[in-house]
Amino acid sequence: MRAGLLPESRHTRRRPRFTRGLAVTSVAAAAALILAACGGATGSTTSSSSSSSSSGGGASSEASSGGSSGASTDKPLVYGVFATPLEEPWDGAGDQGMRGAAGAGESVYKRTDNHDSDDEMTRTLTDLLTNQKPDIVFGDAFSSEDAVRAVAKNYPKVQFAFGSGNDPVEPNFSTFDNWLQDPAYLAGMLAGGVTKSNTIGVVAAMPIPEVDRIVNAFIKGVVETNSKATVKVTFINSFFDPTTAKQAALAQVAQGADVLFAERDGVIEAAKEKNLPVIGMMVDQKSQAPKNVMTSLVWNMRPTVEEVLKEFKAGTLHSQNLGQYSYMKNGGSSLAPINTDIPGGIPQALIDKVMAKQKDIMDGTFTTPIDEKPPAGSTTVGQ
Repeated sequence: MRAGLLPESRHTRRRPRFTRGLAVTSVAAAAALILAACGGATGSTTSSSSSSSSSGGGASSEASSGGSSGASTDKPLVYGVFATPLEEPWDGAGDQGMRGAAGAGESVYKRTDNHDSDDEMTRTLTDLLTNQKPDIVFGDAFSSEDAVRAVAKNYPKVQFAFGSGNDPVEPNFSTFDNWLQDPAYLAGMLAGGVTKSNTIGVVAAMPIPEVDRIVNAFIKGVVETNSKATVKVTFINSFFDPTTAKQAALAQVAQGADVLFAERDGVIEAAKEKNLPVIGMMVDQKSQAPKNVMTSLVWNMRPTVEEVLKEFKAGTLHSQNLGQYSYMKNGGSSLAPINTDIPGGIPQALIDKVMAKQKDIMDGTFTTPIDEKPPAGSTTVGQ
């Protein structure tokens, strides 16, 4: 599918919370009431060892050699500007992709994170563009779409590439998102084959297209290997609230879930506490719980970054949807190595089935369905 034909994506609008259907059952109302008290605070800023700082409260760091302002003649200066802390896996995966390109000598890379308001994002971008003079700016615009786009309009010779649920804008504002439906489907197959209770828990951010398509693909994968399984889906109404995510996961365990999908940070901690298999998100999260994380959905931002760098070096500005570069067949996503050293183990026959499906995805024999409706029967904490 060409990038311009991709369905709408992250943060375009909030979809209805409840949809009737058979695929997913709701988490009990009592659990939702308990979880509502957990709040929705964001995490603190995080970065690697800092060499400079920017306005707006986030930390800034340099990821490869280069000058403190502007880029060298053969290496563009790339800046990552993130709304949430880098612990939030979406931004962490983007940062990893940009650091990879810088490490390969293709660019100079700096970053700043935790700019979670329109004012902070506007102030930070304007300060960086005025003083640091980056050639390319990557980031996430989802919570500040209008603000980011207004800044980009004022700097038409700078390439912007932002995670966004809206359309690209000529001449210099490209958009991208994580399209992880393929590894989500494969992970669902694993979860369906591993569960003993036939109950699987999913804790996710919120019912919006980007999240819905991942959760729905996971559910379809579960059904392929275990049509008797029930998948419980709880949205925490936040992109980064590990405390609430953990409590939501524990509530699902109390209702019989013996396998968890950590679409949000905090769930792996619950799985480790209860010694249950869990699936990670965005990056390989095995290191967080080596005896519990059986695999992760991995987003590889490098192909997206490479495309932007290629066009920049060719002297052209981007204004396109870069979503296709996150597809598994394009190297933009994958399933992390399967860890059989989890409670109960993983049958080799199940692994073989998952690998066969992955081959079908890679050669185009199988196309993972994209369903961006809220999962049937899902619940949202505090609502």
